[in-house]
Amino acid sequence: MSGLIALLDDVAALARLAAASVDDVAAGAAKASAKAAGVVVDDAAVTPQYLEGAAAQRELPMILRIVRGSLRNKLVFILPGLLLLDWLAPWALPWLLLAGGTYLSFEGAEKVWHKLTGHHEPQEDTPAVEQGPEAEDKVVRGAITTDFILSLEIMVISMNEVSDQGFWMKAAILAIVAVVITVAVYGAVALIVKMDDVGLHLQENAHTSGARRFGLGLVKAMPVVMGVISVIGTVAMLWVGGHIVLMELATLGLPWLYELQHTIVHAVEGAGSVVAWLVETLTSAIWGLVWGSLVVAVVGLVRRLRA
Repeated sequence: MSGLIALLDDVAALARLAAASVDDVAAGAAKASAKAAGVVVDDAAVTPQYLEGAAAQRELPMILRIVRGSLRNKLVFILPGLLLLDWLAPWALPWLLLAGGTYLSFEGAEKVWHKLTGHHEPQEDTPAVEQGPEAEDKVVRGAITTDFILSLEIMVISMNEVSDQGFWMKAAILAIVAVVITVAVYGAVALIVKMDDVGLHLQENAHTSGARRFGLGLVKAMPVVMGVISVIGTVAMLWVGGHIVLMELATLGLPWLYELQHTIVHAVEGAGSVVAWLVETLTSAIWGLVWGSLVVAVVGLVRRLRA
C-alpha cells in the first residue's frame, strides 16, 4: 500500500511539473509575442493589400493558402534554422537582430518618405488580382514571400526574448508563437477583407433601415480603417526597428545611443510609467526613422549608380 501511495505521489509531482512547464511555455510565448507586436501589426496591415481586386468568393480560399504558406515558413524553415543557429553560432543572433531592425526601420522610413514626397514605386501599390488561377497563384506566392520576411523578424525577436530558456523550451515557445501569431494575423486579415462584403450584404438585404445604414457605414468606413492600420503599421515598424537597432548596437559595443535614450527616459520617469513608455517609444521611433532614412539614402544611391 505504501508503495502505491509513493507511486501516486510521484505521479502527482510529475503532473505538477508538467503543469508548471505548460505555464512556463505559455508565459514565454506571451512575452515573446508581445515583443513582436510591431511586426505583427505591419503583417496584418500588409496582407490585405494583396487581396484587393480578388473576387469575393476567392478571398477566403486565398487567405487559407497564405496561412498554410505562413505556417510552413515559420515551422519548417525559420524555426529549425534559428534553433540550429542558436546552437552552432549564438554570436550571430545580435547581428541577425540588427539586420532585422535595420530592415524594419528601412521599410518604415521608406513609407514615410514616399508619403511625404508623393512618390511610389510601381510594385509598391497593391497588386491587382486578375482573373484566372495563374494570376491568383502569383499573388499568393508574393504574399507568402513577404510573409517569410515578416515571419523571420517575428521569430527572431521572439527567440531573443526567450534566450535564457533551454533548447526544448525554446522550441515549444517558438512553435506556439508561430501558430498563435499566424492565426491572429490572418484571422484579422479575413475579418478586414470581408467586412465590406458584410456591410454590402446588410445594405442590400437587411430588413430594417438601421441595419441598412450600419451596412452602408461599414462599406464607407473600411477605406479609412485600412488607412489607419497602414499608419499604425508604419509607426510600429519604426518603433520596433529603432528599439532593436539601439539594443543590438549596445550589445555589439556601441552603447552611447542606447544610454542617451535611457537618460532621456529616466528624466521623465517622475511623470509616471505611461509617460516614460511613451517617451521611450517616441525616441525609438525617431531613431528608427533616422536609421532607416540613412539606409533609404544608401539604397537610392546604389539604384542610381546601377541605372
